[in-house]
Amino acid sequence: MALFKIEKNKLISVSEKKINLEKDIQKLTEENLEVILGYKFIASELRVDNFRFDTLAWNPETKSFIIIEYKKDRNFSIVDQGFSYLSLLVNKKEFFLIEYFEHTKQNLRREDVDWSQSRIVFVSPLFTQHQINSVNFKNMAFDLYEIKIFENNTILFDQVKPAESSESIDLIIKDSKFESVSREIKNYSIDGLFKENWKESREIFDVLSDRIVALDPNIRLSPTGGYVGCKIENSNVVDLHPHKSFIELALLRVKPEDLNDPEKRVAYQELSMEHWNKHVSIFKVKNIEDIDYAMMLIKQVYKKFIEK
Repeated sequence: MALFKIEKNKLISVSEKKINLEKDIQKLTEENLEVILGYKFIASELRVDNFRFDTLAWNPETKSFIIIEYKKDRNFSIVDQGFSYLSLLVNKKEFFLIEYFEHTKQNLRREDVDWSQSRIVFVSPLFTQHQINSVNFKNMAFDLYEIKIFENNTILFDQVKPAESSESIDLIIKDSKFESVSREIKNYSIDGLFKENWKESREIFDVLSDRIVALDPNIRLSPTGGYVGCKIENSNVVDLHPHKSFIELALLRVKPEDLNDPEKRVAYQELSMEHWNKHVSIFKVKNIEDIDYAMMLIKQVYKKFIEK
């Protein structure tokens, strides 16, 4: 990727700096983990059994653990290492709960964690095409990020997205370790949130989500186990919760009195501060005709979000 700076209306090329050590990538990422990925840093250089991994993090949105590995060289197998770490998360749950307590002084119970949304993140200056292709399966809980540092102290931290695939890695690899992990770790999709007879709410969702994404090219849809987050960078602006005949729209970081709601149709989500550390208000989109009203509310939340 070429980077330029403007000087007197001329484009001057900015050179990429060589990253000498994996530790340089790790230090930079860990000290800015919440800004870069939206994760909470827990610990570095942990050992369990015969494995050592670089960073343990916590995703407060999905309530799940994240293991991060940093690579300067390209000679490693993402699939082998990734599944080994996922296997640790599945089979050594108590270890991760103890580490969380020791480093945060906060208790976390097994049932407080959504183990199905555990993920492995690989960070490297460059991935080979083979490595990118190796995660091109629908149930791979791996994220790849390329990091580049330039001479003008600019840093590019970019997620590498393989082409979408409908094929499961279970059909390719027959191994007990892979199968046990695949049973517990889930890679959620929008289609998976809708039952076959939920056609009414699916139609509402498709129209509404298209209009939300059209608000800003930076908005992306991020499905989880129970809802779809409408996300800018690492923060959700609103969430869409599918039900059989309607979509529950969660308006984040606002109370009903913060919104222009002439029909008084917005309700406050009780205990939202206790559960999610943010105010959440709810609007039910019951039919296609409700979408205009929903978008009027969403635009207000979006405006508050980008101005914060």
